[in-house]
Amino acid sequence: MALDFLDPFTERTPRIVNAAKLHRAKERRKAERFLVEGENAVDAAVATGAATDIFVTEQAAQRFRHIVQAAGHMGVYTHAIDERAAKSLSDTVTSTGLYAICTPVLWTTGKALGRAPKLVTVPVETSEPGNAGTLMRVSDAMGADAVLFAGETVDPQSGKAARASAGSLFHVPVARNTDVKDVLGQVRAKGLTILATAADGEVDLDDAEDLLAQPTAWLFGNEAHGLGEELLAQADHRVRIPIRGRAESLNLATAAAICLYESARVQARTSD
Repeated sequence: MALDFLDPFTERTPRIVNAAKLHRAKERRKAERFLVEGENAVDAAVATGAATDIFVTEQAAQRFRHIVQAAGHMGVYTHAIDERAAKSLSDTVTSTGLYAICTPVLWTTGKALGRAPKLVTVPVETSEPGNAGTLMRVSDAMGADAVLFAGETVDPQSGKAARASAGSLFHVPVARNTDVKDVLGQVRAKGLTILATAADGEVDLDDAEDLLAQPTAWLFGNEAHGLGEELLAQADHRVRIPIRGRAESLNLATAAAICLYESARVQARTSD
């Protein structure tokens, strides 16, 4: 599809005005669409069939020619935009000039879990979009079967969360369910052992290989408050990550990466 950069969409073009509204959760729900930005997210959206439209500046069209061509092959509407339009669509300081409007990709909890999950990530009350995106990305990299955002969490389809996932939002089944008890009930019904990270855990991660070899769901708490006692009590085991240096604790994304890596490592070895 030839793009007309002599008459591109501007920030006042109705399509751009409506797309920019998708930065707000209320507008995403109303339109049943969400907006992603950047090479990884747009590439994944196009490749998986989630993208309905892409917007691209002249400079970005040259830089990301392969994505523009793929969009054409996939029948995705591609629109030329000017720099001001790009700025209105961006929620970053420096715009990439490449955006996609997508249909919702979130799964129900049950469908995300599938028939026989072996490794599942359950972030509870996650409030930072960057952390939500990182959790999706790490889970995808470690081969997790699903990411289940439980409780009042940030929207995984927000621009910042989608961008931080680096395309993994489109690769791994992601669900969002405000009912934590329902999530845990469905996880347990699948036969998963529920593990929670805790500084005072009774199991050391170094000694948890027998546990990690089993189908596992990891609970990760809120960035500021962690997992409350009630939720910790719902876990089958509390697992402590050994800290050998002087750091007092680990942040959410780092703890999740360590735990998911260990689970993936052990499960891969025991499945051979």
